[in-house]
Amino acid sequence: MTTTEAKAGRKEWIGLAVLILPVLLVAMDITVLYFAVPSISADLKPSGTQQLWMMDVYGFVLAGLLITMGGLGDRIGRRRLLIIGTVLFGAASVACAFSTSPEMLIASRALQGIGGATLMPSTLGLIRNMFHDPKQRRKAVAVWSVGLSAGAGLGPVVSGLMLSSFHWGSIFLVNIPIMVLLLVLAPVLIPEYRSPNLGKFDLLGGALSLTAVLSIIWGLKEIAVHHTYAVPGAVIAAGLILGTFFIRRQATHSDPMIDLTLFRNRGFGPSITCNLVCFFGMIGFGIFSTQYLMEVLRMKPLEAALWTLAAPVIVSFVAPIAAIVAQKTRPAYIIAAGFTVAASGFLLITQVTTEHNIPLVITAIVLSGVGIAVVLSIVTDMVVATAPAERAGGVSALLQTAQELGGALGIAVLGSIGAGFFGPAMDKTIPAGLPEGTLEAARQTLGGAHDVALKLPQAQGDNLFRVAQEAFVTAMHPAAITAAVVVLSAAVAALIFLRHIKNTPEVSAEDAYSVENTTETKDLVTA
Repeated sequence: MTTTEAKAGRKEWIGLAVLILPVLLVAMDITVLYFAVPSISADLKPSGTQQLWMMDVYGFVLAGLLITMGGLGDRIGRRRLLIIGTVLFGAASVACAFSTSPEMLIASRALQGIGGATLMPSTLGLIRNMFHDPKQRRKAVAVWSVGLSAGAGLGPVVSGLMLSSFHWGSIFLVNIPIMVLLLVLAPVLIPEYRSPNLGKFDLLGGALSLTAVLSIIWGLKEIAVHHTYAVPGAVIAAGLILGTFFIRRQATHSDPMIDLTLFRNRGFGPSITCNLVCFFGMIGFGIFSTQYLMEVLRMKPLEAALWTLAAPVIVSFVAPIAAIVAQKTRPAYIIAAGFTVAASGFLLITQVTTEHNIPLVITAIVLSGVGIAVVLSIVTDMVVATAPAERAGGVSALLQTAQELGGALGIAVLGSIGAGFFGPAMDKTIPAGLPEGTLEAARQTLGGAHDVALKLPQAQGDNLFRVAQEAFVTAMHPAAITAAVVVLSAAVAALIFLRHIKNTPEVSAEDAYSVENTTETKDLVTA
């Protein structure tokens, strides 16, 4: 058996297009429910708690199972797990579409999360095996990053389009044709990969990772939504303890899901951290930009969604260019530049007022989105390149788990900062004469103030909502400054901890891999 560094051909690039399909759908289904909640609530009559679970259970299960499914795919075959996930995700989508009760929809969304957790690490792990040449792999990872960003941006657009003409269940049925296409094309265009050397799956390790991640993310979201700290803080602490046990088990287990020796590579840990920071800023501040467009500028959901598509469209051009630049430029410089561009977008938000200044708002959103996308494409490739072939699924899952944690942390931190400034800003300017019992509801959130305003006489309600809009913008500014400080700190850290890397890291060890249903077995030299 000889070792070659074969370049990908037409079949691999078409296969990449097939792999982007589940990435688009999994990312879409994180945001597709946002605009459908009123229609679903009118039909299924969920309680407030059930409504929150309908929104969050998909992301909770997805995040909690990523590491488990990544390790499983390394052992049973990544393409096989991809196909299993496709069937599961498609069946869950049908169940969601035809749900007749809140409980059924919550259970179906949880099943979707299980399917999504099997799809995401499989896609990135398979890219690691299909593209051995460093230049081609960078481009492939950049395309994957664009797909992830585009999916999150398309979710609200698809939701708005479908809801304008069809029943709310249609937002889930759009997944089915793509799932069928994936089932037909994946066995033909995507090679199978499984590690021949890994042992039995570690069930206890999987349970520890699941409960640790779920506990931390649930606690962070509870803090962001309800602004209570005692119980969520205790749950987060329990999650951290379980996470410590998980890490200790990975260090001593004969066949760990996560190879902790990878952290000896000086670029691996910082790259994972930069990845977390990307989602801290992108998801954490996304709640502000969406609310601003819909509640302050009073855009319809579809109009707001179309405006936010500007960032993914521009990212689709910029990310591949960043991959080309990375061939000759130290990644630390590209990462620092990307974070600096993102910070400029966040700082530009501090100039936003209640006035209808779309060019300013969209420029800020585009700058932050493009800067983060550039960093994301570079650090994703750095992590994937570092991973041995047999561990690519587990490492991809670790990367995506960091993304979920970063998003939850961003929502908790930036959301809490926004809430901390919104209430006092309302107290300074809230109009007098409000009915008893409405003041506290009006000063909690912008949405709460809107609900109170609708129940008041028009003049008094309009005045209250105008005050709430101004308070929201006031609260948005310190959250934007915090996001800018975090990403700028990450830029400095990248220059310090990644400056030694001349280009995307290359691993010298040779990793053998096997391909089923092909006429030959190739060897992989990690890039």
